[in-house]
Amino acid sequence: MSSRAVITGMGIQSCLGTELDTVCDALYTGRSGIILDPVRKEMGFRSGLTGVVPVPDLKGELARNQRAYMPDEAKYAYCATRDALRQARIDPDFLARHDVGLLYGNDSSAEAVYKGLDTFMQKKDTMLCGAGAIFQSMNSTVTMNLGCIFKLKGINLTISGACASGSHAIGLGALLVSQGLQEIVVCGGAQEVNPFGVATFDGISAFSVREGEPTRASRPFDRDRDGLVPGGGAATVIVESEESARRRGAPILAEVLGYGFSSNGDHISTPNVEGPVRSLEMAIRRAGMRLEEIGYINAHATSTQVGDANEAKAIRSVIGDCPIPVTSTKGQTGHEMWMAGASEVIYSILMMKAGFIAGNLNFEHPDADSTRLRILPERTDIHFDTFLSNSFGFGGTNSTLVIRNV
Repeated sequence: MSSRAVITGMGIQSCLGTELDTVCDALYTGRSGIILDPVRKEMGFRSGLTGVVPVPDLKGELARNQRAYMPDEAKYAYCATRDALRQARIDPDFLARHDVGLLYGNDSSAEAVYKGLDTFMQKKDTMLCGAGAIFQSMNSTVTMNLGCIFKLKGINLTISGACASGSHAIGLGALLVSQGLQEIVVCGGAQEVNPFGVATFDGISAFSVREGEPTRASRPFDRDRDGLVPGGGAATVIVESEESARRRGAPILAEVLGYGFSSNGDHISTPNVEGPVRSLEMAIRRAGMRLEEIGYINAHATSTQVGDANEAKAIRSVIGDCPIPVTSTKGQTGHEMWMAGASEVIYSILMMKAGFIAGNLNFEHPDADSTRLRILPERTDIHFDTFLSNSFGFGGTNSTLVIRNV
């Protein structure tokens, strides 16, 4: 059994905005969402740079007991999912009558864990942690909360694949749909935006220290890059069978053509070239496309020296001299981590629909590897119908998606 897996709804909570039109405008104008957070410096961070995403105030929208179970990332994910379901024309009555699945990427709930344990250690009484602490602190907090709030009855699973989590969630959702195991799957990724979630990253000197120029700190592929900038929020896409979408009269935004995956089987934090090459080749092969048909590559490129260099080598190894435009939207957003694979699909679909490619912000000086790719430093008004999106993570997990306009 095989069905086409299409995307019928999108929602996002990003440092570029929380409405699709606002986010699209930010991509078009090259607006950055990165700031210097003085609180992080006061806490002892080496780098106080971050993308900023206000935590939604859900009073009046969700009951108090529901909110008590939700850490920040679940609140972001709730808002993104609410908006995606609305765009897909899926209401509570439909959800009550159908088995809609849920696959969401998340790989931490650090603030909730810290606060719960801190209360216990100070008060010497576990009862004072609060009834909601356990549900906030579990890694599956996002899918637990979304599944209960939206009363979803299909598969309910957290995808924990480091910075490829959101991409894997979409790829696996498309596989379930294509095999007829689910008609509709809510897919996405969430990342808490607080100091506790990224303190250990700062501790390994992973972040840029270009604090004097926050909007110029994230520099994917640029020779002078000095580390990533953390970001976050949440992004949701509704993946659905074409038959279901047409039966419902839902808007069909795009089609997931190919999903490639691999493991580097190598160093826990330093990426290699061979693993990403296999992921890229698998996605293109499963999409059944010629390289010339791919109009854009949204690169993972986080602004680290080795990561960007090895991805550039991997892309070049796969596409050769084919002049496919390449950019990393992380120049504007920073690295949205567990969310990134989902948000970058949304960014790319918005650009595809609007007929432009956002410039690779702060790409001023190519290095030996990036000069071999067609990286666009400025926004380019260009029509494209198919894009490829890369997401790679610690432990060597790789995910590549090929998505086509409909």
